[in-house]
Amino acid sequence: MKYGALALVGPTASGKTALSLGVARALGAEIISMDSRSVFRGMDVGTAKPTPEERQGIPHHGIDLVDPDVRFNAGEFGRYARERIEEIRARGRVPMLVGGTGFFLRALTHPIFREPELDPNERSRLLAELEELEDAALLQKLRDVDPEAAERFATWGGRQRILRALEVPLLTGHTLAWWHQAAPPEAEPVSILPFVLDVPRERLKAAIDRRTDEMVAAGLVEEVQALVHRFGEDAPGLNAHGYAEMIPYLKGERTLEEALELVRRNTKAYTKRQVTWFRHQLPEGAVWLDGTRPQEELAREIVQKWQEAEGEQKPA
Repeated sequence: MKYGALALVGPTASGKTALSLGVARALGAEIISMDSRSVFRGMDVGTAKPTPEERQGIPHHGIDLVDPDVRFNAGEFGRYARERIEEIRARGRVPMLVGGTGFFLRALTHPIFREPELDPNERSRLLAELEELEDAALLQKLRDVDPEAAERFATWGGRQRILRALEVPLLTGHTLAWWHQAAPPEAEPVSILPFVLDVPRERLKAAIDRRTDEMVAAGLVEEVQALVHRFGEDAPGLNAHGYAEMIPYLKGERTLEEALELVRRNTKAYTKRQVTWFRHQLPEGAVWLDGTRPQEELAREIVQKWQEAEGEQKPA
């Protein structure tokens, strides 16, 4: 193989799942989910995981790896996905990464340094203290110890990334950037051919509105309630959009419509950040696809371009 894997990326609600299934069937590919929320067990409705019926006949990896009370970062995904890619290639099949979490993709194309070992007791103590702070206070604390990371995460980050960027300098005395320079990468980069599903902004907003309504009808409220009951409202996985907004509703602090409006608004803001990341951070040679075209056409184009890149002459 010229490339280690094919990747189909795009913002939330752009139609990646349906398109990926068609491509996977045509190529005989196995799918590796590249969604930072789908790694959590029990978070099904709010993450729009492909259903067992949709997955039928297509092996899926990277779904339901850990419980929501376990932290799962890009470095862990990189190690997991690299192993799956090697196994899939050994079976003579095509590894296909599908999702919208850019940092997960970057963990493969730009392998993450070997992270410092942190004392688990000290880490738990520190995280308990940091969890008491609001997002703005966390970001300010990060500015105090790592201004470069604070500037970056103010645009593209989230609470979990800020916590990670804080715990390393506070426990080791050195920033993540320092460790990145001082420690060697964990592995060689994986060569990836990325396809980007590009959907007009207004169309994407409408899709997010529809998806939010569909999630409520499919049991989002009940899912969040069950997860909070089992893992507690501070579980790292429940900080994800679609979940964090619902917790105050369950506590009687906002109405259901207020919670859903926040889900819509936050998801739209997140997709805007995703597109910005794709435009500036994807590997060279990324193929942008017009998401308004029929999915059958898009699937054929992906299959054809992949086979051309791999020197194959099979019909799409």
